[in-house]
Amino acid sequence: MRAGKIVLCLLLLVLATFVPVQAADIDRQGLVGIWCAGDDAERRDSFAAMLSQVESADEPTRQWVQSVLSAYREGDLFCTAETAFRPAGEAYENVLTGERVDALPADANAPFLNIPLRRALEPVSRAVTLVVSPEAAERLGAADGLSRSLGVVPPALIEELYATEPDARVRSALEQVLVGVWLASGDPADQQRAIAALAADPTRQNLTTLERFVDGAEGSLSPSVEAAADEALSKVKLTVQASDILTVLYHGLSYGSVLFLAALGLAVIFGLMGVINLAQAEFVMIGAYVTWFVQEALKVVAPDLLDAYIFIAIPFAFLGPALVGVLMEWGVVRHLYHRPLLTLLATWAVSLLLINIVRVSIGTQNLSFYTPEYLKSGFTVFSEFAITWTRLLSIFFAALALVGTLFVLYRTRFGLRVRATTQNRRMSGCVGVSTRRTDSMAFAFGSGLAGIAGLALSNIYNVNPTMGTSLIIDSFIVVVVGGVGSVLGTAVAALGIGELNAFIEPQYGAVASKVIVLLAVILFIQQKPNGLFPPKGRR
Repeated sequence: MRAGKIVLCLLLLVLATFVPVQAADIDRQGLVGIWCAGDDAERRDSFAAMLSQVESADEPTRQWVQSVLSAYREGDLFCTAETAFRPAGEAYENVLTGERVDALPADANAPFLNIPLRRALEPVSRAVTLVVSPEAAERLGAADGLSRSLGVVPPALIEELYATEPDARVRSALEQVLVGVWLASGDPADQQRAIAALAADPTRQNLTTLERFVDGAEGSLSPSVEAAADEALSKVKLTVQASDILTVLYHGLSYGSVLFLAALGLAVIFGLMGVINLAQAEFVMIGAYVTWFVQEALKVVAPDLLDAYIFIAIPFAFLGPALVGVLMEWGVVRHLYHRPLLTLLATWAVSLLLINIVRVSIGTQNLSFYTPEYLKSGFTVFSEFAITWTRLLSIFFAALALVGTLFVLYRTRFGLRVRATTQNRRMSGCVGVSTRRTDSMAFAFGSGLAGIAGLALSNIYNVNPTMGTSLIIDSFIVVVVGGVGSVLGTAVAALGIGELNAFIEPQYGAVASKVIVLLAVILFIQQKPNGLFPPKGRR
């Protein structure tokens, strides 16, 4: 007898191993009938019933549920008295038989979904996507949507999906969906799991969730949960504060790099030559427009190189404004050296002339620039401190311009002549330096640097004929604060003003920030009228 029972158990075990379990069968006709003609309560009940069956259904049934549910949600399910159709290319497919017809029957119409039904359907549709879709991106979108509302989706289903999900990003999103469920469960173990999940992702949203949980459950938490919540709250708050500070510093560095690029050419012309050039901002505009022309040319000549147009445009963005600068220095500025008032008026006139030439020839509208894929995103360092490639590109151009300018001024014969002419023009002429030629080349060099600024700003600012107007005042402030003629001083002043603006603007707004920064600059100049790095040897 005992041996017989053992044999029977072994037989049942073998049968259980080799005989497949019957997949859950969904009544397709009944489900479509309710969706087409049922009342609101029947439809909501059918959503929950279908969701409970789809996880154990076979693959064809899962795909059918996802396709028909998607058509139903989008208003593309057309019901008749006996069946329903959905679009399939240029034809229509019978969702029950799979047959295709070229045109819908005369009595076909899409069932109306009111707002409460849509609210009930959305979480169910996302849960079905999580169960069925092989694409991680689709599952991630569905999980992000479920974080706003679970609806009738059972938390147990999300926990099962969370346990088996292979993609780390989707798992993280599902964890955020479950956090609310775990916190509200009242189970200390689940609450501690939720607190650990929130602490592992220290964002501002999770900080708010923790604060609400602690404030709302005050006095009702177990000692272990309360201690874990307090510790996690302190950690997340500290991390968020650190990320906020680094974000402000990064934005200040980015804005400072923009100011430096706009002011660098002015530092060369105004600082080293003593010429107040009010047309300097228009050289920035010309550099941006040259970059746009390079982009448009590559679209026609070499579309495969369009992603690299920013780097291809660098020499053109420098040479274009440099050529205009040479013509301006030869035709206007050369005759007005040591006459600052007339130079001021003449360069202002040239500024207006350049603006109106661009307006008449190209137009006044903002130019459209192609943004390569590698500049469209960025990466998160920690918490909410993220680095975007567009801001990083402006910082890169600023560093490149700084290194290049210092090299030219301090490691080349041209730079030696510029510095010698600046410090003592007469003595430079006596030892064989052509001061006229040096002035022209220095003016061209400063104008070309402004063109590089225009290239760097093309993906950040609106590019139009008047884009440089807002930069000229800030550029002069940077040059004066840094010390007239000092390239390093210009860099330090731009960085300082950029950081100061980044710290003040979130608190008081853009207008108040400009006013406060200007007042700070006035107070600084009263104490150090020659700037941070006053020039040596200037009389």
